[in-house]
Amino acid sequence: MADATAQGGGQFAGGLRAVAEAEHPGRLSACPACDAAPLAEALARSGPARGDIMLSVPAVHCAACIVAVERALNAAPGVHAARVNLSLRRVIIDAEAGIGAADLIAVLDRIGYEAHELDPGALTATAADRQGRDILMRVGVAGFAMMNIMILSVAVWSGADAATRDMFHWISGAIALPTVAFAGQPFFSSAWRALRAGRLGMDVPISLALILASAISVFETLHSGHHAYFDAAVMLCFFLLVGRYLDYRTRAVARSAAEELTALEVPRAVRLTDGAEQTVRVADLAPGDLVLVRPGGRIPADGIVDEGGSEIDRSLLTGESAPVAARPGDVVSAGEVNLTGPLTLRVTAAGRDSSLARLTALVAAAESARGRYTSVADRASRAYAPVVHLMALTSFLGWLWVTRDARLSLNVAAAVLIITCPCALGLAVPAVVTAASGRLFRRGLLIKDGTALERLAEVDTVVFDKTGTLTMGTPRVAANALPPEAQPVAAALAAGSAHPLSRALAAALEVAPAALDDLREVPGYGVEGRWQGQLVRLGRADWTGAADDAPGAATWLRIGEAVHRVDFTDSLRPGAAEAVASLRAAGLRVLMLSGDGQGAVADIAARLAIPEWRAGVTPQDKAAAVAALTRSGARVLMVGDGLNDTAALASAHASISPASALDAARVASDMVLVGSSLAPVPEAVGVARAAARRIRENFALSILYNIVAVPFAVAGLATPLIAALAMSLSSISVTLNALRLR
Repeated sequence: MADATAQGGGQFAGGLRAVAEAEHPGRLSACPACDAAPLAEALARSGPARGDIMLSVPAVHCAACIVAVERALNAAPGVHAARVNLSLRRVIIDAEAGIGAADLIAVLDRIGYEAHELDPGALTATAADRQGRDILMRVGVAGFAMMNIMILSVAVWSGADAATRDMFHWISGAIALPTVAFAGQPFFSSAWRALRAGRLGMDVPISLALILASAISVFETLHSGHHAYFDAAVMLCFFLLVGRYLDYRTRAVARSAAEELTALEVPRAVRLTDGAEQTVRVADLAPGDLVLVRPGGRIPADGIVDEGGSEIDRSLLTGESAPVAARPGDVVSAGEVNLTGPLTLRVTAAGRDSSLARLTALVAAAESARGRYTSVADRASRAYAPVVHLMALTSFLGWLWVTRDARLSLNVAAAVLIITCPCALGLAVPAVVTAASGRLFRRGLLIKDGTALERLAEVDTVVFDKTGTLTMGTPRVAANALPPEAQPVAAALAAGSAHPLSRALAAALEVAPAALDDLREVPGYGVEGRWQGQLVRLGRADWTGAADDAPGAATWLRIGEAVHRVDFTDSLRPGAAEAVASLRAAGLRVLMLSGDGQGAVADIAARLAIPEWRAGVTPQDKAAAVAALTRSGARVLMVGDGLNDTAALASAHASISPASALDAARVASDMVLVGSSLAPVPEAVGVARAAARRIRENFALSILYNIVAVPFAVAGLATPLIAALAMSLSSISVTLNALRLR
């Protein structure tokens, strides 16, 4: 293992030398900062290494695993090199043409490591990724220079005097000034843009603090002063960059999780063209193409099963461990695994149009939203920046008037400017929102709207739809009591409706549908048409003229004066009982509104212990009920999945839809349940309330920090170095408090 580690270190050092020689030919200089900055820039521009094949190896967890995986792959025929990234649990393989991912997955399987092919194109660095690498690179440069300057400062603190002290100050300045210019570039650029736009952003006082600390240090060095603050300037820059990188990482949690799912969309697929197999890129697939997925393969695109039968593993997408059956006509999604039999799929969406790719887009949209807390923080930061400058100027003038010492006054002003930077205030909200969003995403709840967390924390009433929400929405005909002469009419009416009961009835009737005229669906009631000149209806009891006097799900068929009842069975959605019980235990009022009949709704309400429910509710009635609850002072969370729920979802204080919901319902909702379980709903309410508490705690930490720290700086009790440490620690404490949500 030691030999492997040494070999890896030698390869890394060789890579550094190669980059250095390519970008900066000739001998390296003696200045650490002059070497570190351009070398780091070159590495950042080069980006991560790419091989021919990228595999996810989730079981890798230590150095021994790295050695085992790399040794097995490097020994495989046709493999030039293999490198494991332990933090991402990936391996990048440079292999000859003709070597496929399946061959290498088999190699790893033989030594006991599960592996999945990833799409390198889906993991291509975005602008946000490049920004994160850029910040991390500048953190490294500032930290490297800071350690060198601290070593020199030890000599000064130990009693170096006169010419020796001045020499150490000059060496420190030679390292610090280019480091501050390079590592502080994000702050300087942002401050310049803000000043050109006529506003004072948070980076303006930060930039002034860096410039003042550096300028004071140069002044002290030129005049053989006892103290220079080059270490404070570089340390300030280092801790500011660390705080900014932590903020970046919290923002990237949900996005990176979604991108990992997107990467599960395999890069290649087997397309069937006139019966012949052809391996093509997934990006080249188009809707309507036929794709062959062999057992053990990952499904490359969204589609409908055209031929074959198998079982599908959806655990990596939904967290559900139980496989589900796939038969002709069933819908499957990119990223799912075909387990037992070959399937032929007809593609409905591929590449960036697939369901996996849309997850990333939804997360990005949620991150860009601005809520009430965010607006408060932004307004406070904008108001705070002028106060910071005014306080620093007042401190300078006050100390200058009292002491007549410009050097001391400038030091105090710099300390005030540094210690009062409003970074913690700016981090208070986004750090919490992104940490909470990432946690809920991992639990199977996708937040589409960034303001949803704030609103979800305020809800006190939860309204559920029944069919497709509390139940699975996949009913089956319990007993076909229709007379033979009525079945063709029922089949024709059922085929004209998208309601789950109608679809189940259409699937159960094995007769040719009758010819109907004026066939139309009436939302919330059923479907009607004309058969042999008479009005025929299929739907709710009161609409068809039947008496709903029996429990259970049912629909009614009316032909002339005759009314026939068809009973259905439906199963509760997983986690429904636990979700309702948890919500009620948390003190929330729970109601159920359904368009189904009295008996069916009463049966589900009794099984879930929901005390308040209404049956036979139209879409307009649902929206009106939510509006009435709102007018009475309730903050309503609406959970629904159907077209008849769309208006209620849009008008509720917050809303959630299952992933199986109709497109209109998902668009109208704030959050989407990725899996089939309702268990994340009460957890989402709890996380939202915890997030609101964390935001208030962060505001309190920011205010308390300023109440304590500012008087110390104004009184001259804090040097620029102490101010840099205090300000950086306040920002880091706010970010770490937010990360408690994870």
